Amino acid sequence: MRGSAGVMMLVGIFAIVNGFVLRNYEVLPYLSAMLIVNFLIGLVINPKYAPSVLIAKGFIEDQSPLYIGAIQKQFAWSLGLVLTTVIFILSLFLLQDPSYFNSVCILCVICFLFLYLETAFGVCVGCSLYHYSLKIGLLKEPKERPNCMGDACSLDR
Repeated sequence: MRGSAGVMMLVGIFAIVNGFVLRNYEVLPYLSAMLIVNFLIGLVINPKYAPSVLIAKGFIEDQSPLYIGAIQKQFAWSLGLVLTTVIFILSLFLLQDPSYFNSVCILCVICFLFLYLETAFGVCVGCSLYHYSLKIGLLKEPKERPNCMGDACSLDR
């Protein structure tokens, strides 16, 4: 999943350079749509078939896997789907009205920060939000305890 986040972060870098450095807003709906499709495949079909996961596997195929609980990753990918869908919709408006730039920019920076934290440090913000939601009782406790990087989301804490 960290490799998948790295692949999505590369898409984010491409979006930032095109949309915010070059002011080429036409690229943003296409890139956000690519991420929406990636998240939908991961959530609806199976994460192992998501394009970012398939690409990442090519880079890390010789490494032993580190299995992470699926339930909190599904929550995190759902969060990613919501964020990229909002970015996609706002980027369509941005094509006609540059006043949407700040909203799109803020959401893109948030997504990019989440991807960076996952890729560089193994910190899954969506997983942390899932754990916090369990802790405060917003979500009910799963039947099986989620497995997190370095036991960061142990339900006993």
